[in-house]
Amino acid sequence: MGVYNRAPLEVERGEGARLYATDGTAYLDCVAGIATNALGHAHPRLVEAVKAQADKLWHVSNIFRIPGQEELADRLCADSFADVVFFTNSGTEAVECALKTARKYHSANGAPERVEIYGFDGSFHGRSYAAINAAGNPGYVEGFGPRLPGYTQLTFGDHEAIRAAIANPTTAAIIVEPVQGEGGARAIPEVCLKGLRELCDQHGVLIIFDEVQCGMGRTGKLWAHEWAGMAPDIMATAKALGGGFPIGACLASEKAAKGMTVGVHGSTFGGNPLAMAVGLAAYDEISKPETLAHVNEIAGYLKQQLHGLKERFPDVIVDIRGKGLLIGIKLVPNNREFMAWARDGQQLLVAGGGDNCVRLLPPLTLTLEEAREAIAKLERTCEAARTRTAA
Repeated sequence: MGVYNRAPLEVERGEGARLYATDGTAYLDCVAGIATNALGHAHPRLVEAVKAQADKLWHVSNIFRIPGQEELADRLCADSFADVVFFTNSGTEAVECALKTARKYHSANGAPERVEIYGFDGSFHGRSYAAINAAGNPGYVEGFGPRLPGYTQLTFGDHEAIRAAIANPTTAAIIVEPVQGEGGARAIPEVCLKGLRELCDQHGVLIIFDEVQCGMGRTGKLWAHEWAGMAPDIMATAKALGGGFPIGACLASEKAAKGMTVGVHGSTFGGNPLAMAVGLAAYDEISKPETLAHVNEIAGYLKQQLHGLKERFPDVIVDIRGKGLLIGIKLVPNNREFMAWARDGQQLLVAGGGDNCVRLLPPLTLTLEEAREAIAKLERTCEAARTRTAA
């Protein structure tokens, strides 16, 4: 189906932070499969995990115990607020599980009328029917029939509306990305996250964090919400969890998962042995303190240099946003044109984003030398943008 606006680039192989086209051209990849190839391309430990597990067992049904699934769930729970985990194949599926878990919690507590889910402007939660309704982006919901009932979007900064929504006796949960990805790389202020936690606790409302993109070390901590010193009740993660292999997970406290009993949810492929073998290898590498320290070092360098570019090119760069290695650059010229200039002129790959941003989402293993190279390529792209827009 013609649903992708593909770039004119045919990729053949990758190694670390490099992608190689079929014509041999090498690109510096600061997209990383949209924050997914967190350890770069063809990481030797992940390659070995796939090969070793492929010789043993790929898939069995979840009617059997899967040791790797239990091991990865134990790791995730030990390093988070969660007590239980449900494995999926994608971030969208993890969000779907989170939404169902929240509503089921209230039903199990004798309040089935509590079904309202409140999201926020600029959010993105995936492409399934419930996920697009939770985000409410007009471009994603139009043409697919009536909007699903029970999903409403709030505006950050409209404190009265937020308080009223959380106090609504039919509210089940709010869903929020601690750092928005597609919505323009907006980092939600830590004080706001703490305030949401307090309000939800007052009114018995659950908090769902969508950390599909901003989690798994992307911000310099394992989970983005750790910067705020608080935790959600339910969380969706994916992307980097498999280092490029399709894995997602919905994490929840025992309390929040009260209604998720035998038979109410399931997955054919979620948590299969092959996925779990790769997920364990990726998790081991990403969760290392030295990996997270490296993210903070490289992020600090990139942010400093990008603010310098903003000062030099105020006619090109409006703002630098984000957290860690989820960096947004708000532009004056069209972001899609800027992406093409970077790709075709500098062999630099960057991602698009809302609010006319481009995003830098490099591997968490990006070296300082590669970071310097990225800045140099961005500088030359800004020079090209200035010349083109002036003409």
